[in-house]
Amino acid sequence: RREQARLRARVLEEDTEPWQKQPRFAGLRRVGGVDLSYSKGDESRACASLVVLSYPDLEVLYQDCRMVPVTAPYVAGFLAFREAPVLVEAVQRVQREEPQLQPQVCCVSLGSLLAGFGIACHLGVLTDLPCIGVAKNLLHVDGLVRDELHKEQVRSLQRSGEAFPLTGTSGKVLGMVLRSHSNSSRPLYVSVGHRVSLGTAVSLVRACCRFHIPEPIRQ
Repeated sequence: RREQARLRARVLEEDTEPWQKQPRFAGLRRVGGVDLSYSKGDESRACASLVVLSYPDLEVLYQDCRMVPVTAPYVAGFLAFREAPVLVEAVQRVQREEPQLQPQVCCVSLGSLLAGFGIACHLGVLTDLPCIGVAKNLLHVDGLVRDELHKEQVRSLQRSGEAFPLTGTSGKVLGMVLRSHSNSSRPLYVSVGHRVSLGTAVSLVRACCRFHIPEPIRQ
């Protein structure tokens, strides 16, 4: 808990890069996507994936997918300590071996500030990269529930790019619910990982969606 609090204190919930402030993110050239997928029936091994896409064309420039051992136990609220180390290694590999292809920002499946201090925060702080958390399901934290009111708000998102804030019982805005594509009524839950504002995170995720899931994570 002490280590999590120490890292949490280093999270920046604001835009820190010149491209984030430019129209249509003009200075952005490379967007990364990271994810960890477990072998069915075996929680001790997983496929750690990092893909780097060009922006705005969203063409694959680099991919690193490898099976890795996962030795840390699962503890609710501390998933980042189990999964982030192998993703940090993947980012460090591209920085070391193909520095011209290292991402300027990473979209991370699941954890972020919406999870209190999730994988997107952990990865961002340890690599000093801007990171965005993207989830397909609502995390039940700070009083957030998928009740009828929430479902009705989701149904009110009629067009691609429409969104509404997720506000916890604490009064803090934890993320945004985004309709990412006109052909899918299923929302995405977008939140800050590190070195990016929530508004920029939502705009970039939308710009990276050819389909429901943003292309860096889909790839």
